[in-house]
Amino acid sequence: MLSLVIPAYKREKTIVKNLKAIEMVLENQPFKYEIILVVDGMEDRTYEVAKKLKNSKIKVFGYKRNQGKGYAVRLGIIKAQGDIIGFMDAGLDINPSSIIILLDFMNLHDADIVIGSKLHPDSMINYPWGRKILSWGYRTLVHFLFDVSVKDTQVGLKLFKRKVAKDVFRKIIVKKFAFDVEVLAVASHLGYKKIYEAPVKINLSLGSISSTNFWIIVFWFLWDTAAVFYRLNILRYYDKKRK
Repeated sequence: MLSLVIPAYKREKTIVKNLKAIEMVLENQPFKYEIILVVDGMEDRTYEVAKKLKNSKIKVFGYKRNQGKGYAVRLGIIKAQGDIIGFMDAGLDINPSSIIILLDFMNLHDADIVIGSKLHPDSMINYPWGRKILSWGYRTLVHFLFDVSVKDTQVGLKLFKRKVAKDVFRKIIVKKFAFDVEVLAVASHLGYKKIYEAPVKINLSLGSISSTNFWIIVFWFLWDTAAVFYRLNILRYYDKKRK
């Protein structure tokens, strides 16, 4: 069975349409699945709208205060029952058909983890140059700091074997920025080296982030990334047993 966690924040206008788009892809496959929607802060009607869906395969969880994508995904993975557990961004910048491609890679390679990658030669990407430059800079930093073999850590679609997901996510701390990097760095540190990148279809834009907010986001990405490095290599925090 596949468990797909969808973290959502302020998606009341699109969440039903997006969940149905994901479900249309999964319904045509020969396996069981569950979609776990985690509403990351009830600051609009996303939770109420999603709760009205009468579908036993869609489970909706939520909490009042916004905590961040990492917190939402971790909660969803704790709830997940599948043999393969993954997460996908709620906005559907990533075409849901990419899920099946990642599943095929998982089965073909008997992978521990399969991640979507903008840099895979078969990926179909609509991606502004500004974001390409930022991604290149952050990738360079990540490869310098961590023993992570993949080229692209940031695409919001990743699949894990159940044991890998449960082992890794019980150690994850980052709630917002650099969450994906922490997941992959911890997985590699724990010995899960069979990590594969798969092609995806993505339509991204720079959006309307103000220059002030942009630099705040960059700062917190760098701060969280440095914190992960410190916990991993100095404190050896991820080596400790946790309840």
